[in-house]
Amino acid sequence: MSQKRKGGGNRSGGGGAARSGAGGRGVNPRNMHTKVKTARGRKLSSTLWLQRQLNDPYVQKAKAEGYASRAAYKLIEIDDRYGLMRPGQRVVDLGAAPGGWCQVAVERTGSDLDNPRVIGIDYLDMDPVPGARILKKDFLDDNAPDALIEALGGASPDIVLSDMAAPTTGHRRTDHIRTMALVEVALDFALKVLPSGGHFLSKTFQGGTEQGLLDLMKRNFGAVHHVKPPASRDGSVELYLLAKSRK
Repeated sequence: MSQKRKGGGNRSGGGGAARSGAGGRGVNPRNMHTKVKTARGRKLSSTLWLQRQLNDPYVQKAKAEGYASRAAYKLIEIDDRYGLMRPGQRVVDLGAAPGGWCQVAVERTGSDLDNPRVIGIDYLDMDPVPGARILKKDFLDDNAPDALIEALGGASPDIVLSDMAAPTTGHRRTDHIRTMALVEVALDFALKVLPSGGHFLSKTFQGGTEQGLLDLMKRNFGAVHHVKPPASRDGSVELYLLAKSRK
């Protein structure tokens, strides 16, 4: 099982963006609507995706502010609400491509390449993210966890982020089960490396988080939340599991 790209259709790229202090706020959908004509050889689903992208205010805002994807605003909105990241913290981003979450983490922790405190990992190619170190590797590889800690200079991360999702099959229940397996792997890593007070944030899908997984999180963290940030599309079944304050 492999990680799926996060964000609005393509995975991470880089290019440090100026931090948007307002986060997702200030996104104002326009009344003007761009309609895409069906082209020869293009599937209807592709046409609808392109039309959605062209009319998505978060996609437009990401391009204007230099973020690799609209997914950056999901993390911005969650961090603005729950206060996860602070200057000087160390962050691991699982399934980092196309790089929007790494960009936000760099901005909010003050990471730089002389002393990188943000480490991303993905098997997909992605552009460099100034201030972050990116490992081109599948997180499911046996040696990936050790490689991440080594990239942090042997230190433990304060926050583990995961926007991983299994490639979709179109069958909602199957997609949910496969993505939940990635959540479990990410949580297992987080429990092994997070110090007291550390945080874990992971993508999941609507459809019911397994009770055993929730119980494990509640036993090991001070608070557990299901979060759907405003930047998550209304029609999307994605949610985020946030586990705060490792016990």
